[in-house]
Amino acid sequence: QVQLVESGGGLVQAGGSLRLSCAASGRTFSSYVMGWFRRAPGKERKFVAGISWSGGRTSYAESVKGRFTISRDNAKNTVYLQMNSLNPEDTAVYYCAAVSGLKGFGVVATTTAYDYWGQGTQVTVSS
Repeated sequence: QVQLVESGGGLVQAGGSLRLSCAASGRTFSSYVMGWFRRAPGKERKFVAGISWSGGRTSYAESVKGRFTISRDNAKNTVYLQMNSLNPEDTAVYYCAAVSGLKGFGVVATTTAYDYWGQGTQVTVSS
């Protein structure tokens, strides 16, 4: 199976930036669609961004378009989420997840489609 470990979270002022990383194990990493989700206090987990196995296609939640960028480096078994212009509404625990590319990119924003999840990393944005 695939093991996922997030890092890079922390406390940042509004308007600042953070880059999250998700390190994955397994030699089949490159065949997976990767996604980022977040869970704010008292709220359900929501889709943030996703990327195809080749990196050629990306998808973003409307709330983060233009501010967040997802990327991946299959040689390093790592997916990234660059977060710019952060605001307090971005405060949440951020999770990376993996789903087999055989399911198709159309499932990228579907939480229940994902097969593997990391433990999460806290992002706190202060005003």
